[in-house]
Amino acid sequence: MQFGRSRQAKRYRKLNSEIDKKDEVASEATAEVKEPKAAEAEAQAAPEAAVDGAAESAENEPKAEEKVEKPVEPDWKDHYARLLADFDNFKKRTQRDREDIFRYAESDILKDFLPVVDNLSLALSTTANKEDPFVKGVQLVYDTFLNALKDHGAEPFDSVGLELDTEKMDAIAQLPSDTVEEGKVSNEAKRGWMLKGKVLRAAQVVVSSGKAS
Repeated sequence: MQFGRSRQAKRYRKLNSEIDKKDEVASEATAEVKEPKAAEAEAQAAPEAAVDGAAESAENEPKAEEKVEKPVEPDWKDHYARLLADFDNFKKRTQRDREDIFRYAESDILKDFLPVVDNLSLALSTTANKEDPFVKGVQLVYDTFLNALKDHGAEPFDSVGLELDTEKMDAIAQLPSDTVEEGKVSNEAKRGWMLKGKVLRAAQVVVSSGKAS
């Protein structure tokens, strides 16, 4: 009986030792499984830590915008002076344009009367008897027109014998002349008129080309 019990005890001890070995192996396997997971977690945490560190360093570094110098403020006094000068010039130009409008507003009406004056002058120049009452009446009408035009600032100007002035004269022909030098006006087809220093109607003239060969 004792022998049988001792064998049974040995068998229990052997089983217990095998169970202990299996537990040790299981514990080691569990530890080996946990170690890769921990390493993986550490690997994942490393980039996050690096990003956080980079963010902290970026926050600690001075911003590039803070390093940029502020733009220089403009000289407001100079700007105001220029603006005031421009406005003053605008006022003067506007006033001058307004005065010109009032001064030359009647130019179109006066220009319409010039052909009448031309016809009266032509009629008087072709009349032989200056003492004829009819001729005197035409002369009176002609003088009245001239005075009326003069009252409104319109006056004729002479061009015969003068150098050709393209601003006041229109050359309609160039003919030889024995009495007038080349380049000067030898004849006047239509008289020119000025209105308050401005050309109301340019004179139509014939320019001399010099003596005939």
